[in-house]
Amino acid sequence: MQITHLVTHSGGFHADELLSSVILTRLHPDAEIIRSRDTAWITPGAGKIIYDVGRDYDHAQAIYDHHQKDAPLREDGQPLSSFGLIWAHYGLDYLRASGVPETDLEDIHASFDRGFVLPVDLMDNGALSPSEAGPMLSDLTLPMLLESLKPVYDDKAPEAEDMAFADALHIARAFVEASIRRKAAKRRAEAQVMAAIESAGESRVLELPQGMPFRSAVAAAGADHLLFVVHPRGGDWALTGIRKNADGFELRADLPAAWAGLTDAALEEASGVAGAKFCHNGRFIAVAGSHEAILAMADLAVREAEAVAGAA
Repeated sequence: MQITHLVTHSGGFHADELLSSVILTRLHPDAEIIRSRDTAWITPGAGKIIYDVGRDYDHAQAIYDHHQKDAPLREDGQPLSSFGLIWAHYGLDYLRASGVPETDLEDIHASFDRGFVLPVDLMDNGALSPSEAGPMLSDLTLPMLLESLKPVYDDKAPEAEDMAFADALHIARAFVEASIRRKAAKRRAEAQVMAAIESAGESRVLELPQGMPFRSAVAAAGADHLLFVVHPRGGDWALTGIRKNADGFELRADLPAAWAGLTDAALEEASGVAGAKFCHNGRFIAVAGSHEAILAMADLAVREAEAVAGAA
């Protein structure tokens, strides 16, 4: 079957679907990447591979999501992201397309999985903090990644070094410029977050006008009473937890355990909130279809967090 469309979610992107796209576009260079959450696109059908969206995992249907309840796991019980799923099913074909000899396929597939794919899977699922990664991420630091763009030892072409340098320069420039943009944006966000904190008063919920970096401003303001943040997200609204520190994934409070991995009607039933749409298995973000609904979910999350803290 010819693949005509590679479908992943719209909005902010993460390493797992971006890296999945690298694999899939190599195998299906003529396919169009569609970034959407529309039901028509994220429903399995002929000519589509769907990944990191769709709330299902079914290789026969070519859908590879990991956000749903009872999400797929590795054989050792560690979580998978869409990248891990795509690599598991398409990695060997990618290596073949890259010219790897058949005799080396299995070893290289497993080695890349352990050293490159697994860290991405764990970080995407909140199971690994960059500050705690140690040797697992040593080959994925920016210096090591840039140096990996150097020619291989037996590339004897006279221009190999210069061509590799030119290619690496584009990538290095993109990272530098992106870092500067993010730092400048973070400073702009701090003023908005500080104003929102003042408006929130003693509320446990901080409401922001849009998604933006907020943790550093919350810490700087000494707003230790805040547990959750609410903000619009596209046509929906998001409810997120606040990390205890910048280097870890532990939250001041988790979203209710009964919501984990649920979507749509199942989440509405579990929460009692009409318009509830999604709660991540990791219980750090939930989504609702309206401002009223997300505030109702936030109120429930605060009540449960306070009850858990009181019982501890």
